[in-house]
Amino acid sequence: MMTTMMERADQFYLDGDWHVFSDVDRIAVVDPAKEQVTGHIAAGGARHVDLAVAAARRAFADFSRSPVSERLALLGRMHALLKERAEIFAAALTLEMGVASSFARAAQVPFAAEHIRVQREVLEAFRFVTVEGTTATAKEPIGVCALITPWNWPLYQITAKVAPAIAAGCTIVLKPSELSPYSALLFAQLMHDAGTPAGVFNLVNGTGEAVGAALSSHPEVDMISITGSTRAGVLVAQAAAPTVKRVVQELGGKSPNVFLDDADFAEAVPKGVLAGMRNVGQSCSAPTRMLVPAARLAEVEDLARQTAQSFVVGDPSDPATTMGPIANRAQYERVQTMIRVGIDEGAKLVCGGPGRPAGLDAGFFVRPTIFSNVRTGMRIAQEEIFGPVLVIIPYETEDEAVAVANDTVYGLGAHVQSASRERARGVAARIRSGQVHINYPAWDGAAAFGGYKRSGNGREYGRHGLEEYLETKSILGYRDGDQD
Repeated sequence: MMTTMMERADQFYLDGDWHVFSDVDRIAVVDPAKEQVTGHIAAGGARHVDLAVAAARRAFADFSRSPVSERLALLGRMHALLKERAEIFAAALTLEMGVASSFARAAQVPFAAEHIRVQREVLEAFRFVTVEGTTATAKEPIGVCALITPWNWPLYQITAKVAPAIAAGCTIVLKPSELSPYSALLFAQLMHDAGTPAGVFNLVNGTGEAVGAALSSHPEVDMISITGSTRAGVLVAQAAAPTVKRVVQELGGKSPNVFLDDADFAEAVPKGVLAGMRNVGQSCSAPTRMLVPAARLAEVEDLARQTAQSFVVGDPSDPATTMGPIANRAQYERVQTMIRVGIDEGAKLVCGGPGRPAGLDAGFFVRPTIFSNVRTGMRIAQEEIFGPVLVIIPYETEDEAVAVANDTVYGLGAHVQSASRERARGVAARIRSGQVHINYPAWDGAAAFGGYKRSGNGREYGRHGLEEYLETKSILGYRDGDQD
């Protein structure tokens, strides 16, 4: 299957088959652990987008009217194949973005599969037509959907978008990140092997400037869903505006982790560091701002330092590794720049710092870094760093903690730690973000996910994710007024 993936790297999946085009450039794919080119993918443009969208438009007429039972069966086959091919997908993720193989197996792949399972469960119970009085409300598939996915959770974000689109009866053009494209090629083959009708799923690789822009402005695309940076989300929305298509954006974040004074610091601080640095800190909802009572600052610093120093940074294919490299050179350089910014701003460096960890002379490896005595106005407290960099911000009162938590242009995720669930709920209610986690609950693939403010618009996952792919139609006079 990995051999097949490499063979497909210069192809696009259109209208139910793989196609080679001569009018494309090639984009190098780099192994971030070795800084070596592992292959090249075809870079599409507006012409290839036109072909994909036309295929999706043709397929929409039939697929939008397909019985729910057929879509349930397709989702079931997709889920089974992903579980069956889990090891192949995990290996591709490690190769394309350097994720530790243990984390790929424990999180990246199974959470991706869970998105499909949850959507199948949602679809089974979903009522597409409801009647109140004499009026019916129908939920209908919105149409051709362009899906733009990122490099940090490549497979997970594909299934988070594709599964609800399929459940709704929409047709799809996928543009995965050109920086982590291998898992998307494997997924396209999975969709083919699952028996997806021709034209329902299409894939065009390429850059955001070419493929992403063409999809965003395309008059035959009815909806575009993007997960990426806030800058990319703005560009997509601007390009989409003239055609008044629906735009769903899951963008950046700078999530707070608020420790109330009654929290179990010995347990919660290490968990907070692990949460903030999960996936090498390359998660838009990572709780990278730890807000703690000023009186407990020294204790928090010690606990956080011990946890950060416990990471095993190195070869992502080694089972002992717990943290691989940053996924690409541009992001590695961004993280290094921001670590130096933190030092220059006068924050206290608790551990880590610039450069690679000792013993690693190549690869985009970063030292797990923690800053303390950070003020909320510092750049490291305001800007999304997207690496294993955590900032500790002291506060004096609960009101101040809430104010600092909300002192950001983002609003994607947040955490609250407290021995009192009632007290934690009160703080959670005051934080302006799309999700709030109290005392590190288990991940919930049905919980609505999305942002306030510059973290985006719309929601993904579960029922809320499905509804983003549906239009609402009112049918007045649907039944007689005297009918039960």
